[in-house]
Amino acid sequence: MTEYPGLREIPIRDEQVFHGALIDVSHMQVTLPNGRTSLREIVHHPGGAAVVAIDTEGNVTLVRQHRIAPGLITLEIPAGKLNSPQEDPMLAAARELSEETGLVAENLQWLTTMLPTPGYCTERIHLYLATGLTPSAAHPDPDEFVYAVKMPFARALEMVERGELPDGKTALGLLLAYRRLGMDPSPRTNPSDM
Repeated sequence: MTEYPGLREIPIRDEQVFHGALIDVSHMQVTLPNGRTSLREIVHHPGGAAVVAIDTEGNVTLVRQHRIAPGLITLEIPAGKLNSPQEDPMLAAARELSEETGLVAENLQWLTTMLPTPGYCTERIHLYLATGLTPSAAHPDPDEFVYAVKMPFARALEMVERGELPDGKTALGLLLAYRRLGMDPSPRTNPSDM
């Protein structure tokens, strides 16, 4: 950050205004580069981990669930929050994959760490590629209702291209997995097959 000193905002004080089960919110006063002050509302989140799980047949396993905030039934890569900011994201990724899909991965490779909403939230989501999959029984949290969906990886990529998978971590994870694996997304599927 020091290479762009004319952009840096300097925190003056940070006051917690909400403490929740998933997030905390604070009001942060900052000094702007021009010397004036401004309020920033910051959502503090412990972070999360998400997994692109691809089997030997070239299928990816996604989870369908209802997301109340946007009011949508979404199709996403398996994911969940870290139990604490200190939790190893790879262990969290393996846990979430097992809980939501019942899959256990022999190999987990880090793809990237993304900032889903850097304008107001501290959340970082660590994306992993899972291969060498072994099925077992899913065991979601008691308040979690998800349905695992296995589909050809090529079909999932087409859904990203058509804007049918609007979740950012899912789109980025699938595209990075495609690049990492150097997979041929053919054959193309017919949209009416979905």
